[in-house]
Parts: sequence; structure tokens; C-alpha cells
Amino acid sequence: MSDVVIPIESQLETFRPELTGYCYRMLGSAFEAEDAVQDTLVRAWKSYEGFEGRSALRSWLYRIATNVCLTMLGSAQRRARPMDFGGPGDGHATHPGEPRPDEIWVGPVPDGRVLTAVADPAQVVADRESIRLAFVAALQHLPAKQRAVLILREVLAWSAQEVADLLETSVPSVNSALQRARATIAATDKGAQVLEPSDDEQKKLLARYVQAFEAYDLTALTALLHEDATLSMPPLPLWLRGTGDITAWMSGTGAGCEGSRLLPVVANGLPAFAQYRPNPSGPGHVPWALIVLEISDGRITGINNFLDTARLFPLFGLPAQLTPED
Repeated sequence: MSDVVIPIESQLETFRPELTGYCYRMLGSAFEAEDAVQDTLVRAWKSYEGFEGRSALRSWLYRIATNVCLTMLGSAQRRARPMDFGGPGDGHATHPGEPRPDEIWVGPVPDGRVLTAVADPAQVVADRESIRLAFVAALQHLPAKQRAVLILREVLAWSAQEVADLLETSVPSVNSALQRARATIAATDKGAQVLEPSDDEQKKLLARYVQAFEAYDLTALTALLHEDATLSMPPLPLWLRGTGDITAWMSGTGAGCEGSRLLPVVANGLPAFAQYRPNPSGPGHVPWALIVLEISDGRITGINNFLDTARLFPLFGLPAQLTPED
């Protein structure tokens, strides 16, 4: 009996999650990453007859994806977090500033879109570490080719020779770029811990966070925060640092969050929640923010509220509203 021939479309599709993860780290946007991967797979399908198997299919796809990303980055502004644009604001402010374009922000991504299933628990943690918000934001500080070198070498564990072949450069050039990239990342990635979702202490902390937030008990909520915790709200430019300013904001301008419901999700290898605020025009709750938490040493160090729910909630497979029965 002859071997079953798998259609090229099916072969290419198996690489979508890992390619999306690669492009997300390169571009800092889940939406741009999905566009880049779709472009990559279309290009691969169209040119497959000319692919002579001189390299593995996976390497060939990464070469195409890298070129797609480098082209996209050639005319793009570096994506960042609100903290990259200036100092913290005042928690007593009455207006957080005008929203800024999506193109300037590092955005969240569902783990399931960019991570492939692996059996090794240590590899699971390492994979989730590589999509943390702080790490992805730090990557954006690197020149595009340095970014590719660091991701391919440090995250995907390619050899220096493999990276040199992909980028059509020399091994010494790859090693030099990697050294410079490591120095930049060490100076800019001030990230949170990534723990197993089953970590008991984290589960207890998150349960207390949900209880305090839904009850809008700001005293209990403040007790869970590191004294230098930050709160940001992309696409709004305002960000806050410290429990005093965060509490002042939540009890003042942000008081409309009282009565919210939280649904757990996972984003960027970190605990996250879909926040639904009370519906101002009827019963139930409506989308307000995707909250991604950063945690270190048993305290919440970062609260990242992404407000573009019209695009983010469908990306995460979240309901468009919550009814009183939900």
C-alpha cells in the first residue's frame, strides 16, 4: 500500500502556531503577526513547486516569514508600552489623554495562538517566558535583524550556522548581533515571573484579586499590589505607578469599573481577565478591558488594561456581552 500523500496546504498549516509566535515576537502585535503568517503561507503555497528541498520545509518557511516581518518593520514605528513614552501620571487626573493609534502599542496575544503543545514542563515555562509583555516590548528596542537573531537563537534554539544561512550572513555576524541583542534585552526587560497555572500561591492570589475587584474593595485590592505596581490602559497614554495613585484613579475617574465581572483567560504566558462593566443601557455587562497581570514575589507588579475590546475579545474567543444569567 502506498504512503498517504499529505496535501501541501495541510503541511503548511501545521506550522501556523509556531510561525505566529515568531512573527508576534518580531512585530509586537497579534493582528500583524496573523497577517504576516497568512502572507508567509500564501507565498509558500505559490512558490512550493520551485522549492527543491535544499533545506527543511520548516527552515524555508522561517526564511519567508523573516523576510515578511523585515519588510513590515522597515516602514513601521517601533511598538512600545505606555511606560516607554514618559513618566507616570497623576492618579487624580480627570482625563487619561486622547487614545493613540494602535500601531504604536505592544498588544496582548492568546497563548493558544502562538504556543505549541509540549510535554516538558520546563519547556512550557520557557515558551511562556518568551511571550511575556515585557520581553516582547524589550525585543522592539532591537534593530529588526538583531531581533530575528535573538529570537531564532535564544527562543527557538537554532544554531548560529542555521541563523546565518537563513539571514544570508556569517556566523561571526550572527554571534556579534546576538551579543549586542542580549545586552539590550538585559537593560530593558524588567519583567514579571511566569508560573505554572497550577501554582497554588498564584491561584490564591488571583482568587483574592477577582474577589476584591468584583466587590470593588479597594483596600483589599491594594493589599495585593506591590508598592511600585503600575497601571496602564492602552491605547490611552496615561499610566500610573504606586498604590496611592492607582487607588486614587480607581476611586475617582475609574470608578465606573465598580460592579464589573471578570472572566479568566491566559495572555502572553501571564494570568489575564476579560473585564465586563455594568451595561449602562440595560441589564447585564459589556466589554471594557482585557486585563493582563504581571506578578513577582507573590504581589501584582503590573496591571495592563487593553481597551480595544472590539478586536481583542473576538481574538480571545470571548462573549460580546454577559447576561444576568451568565
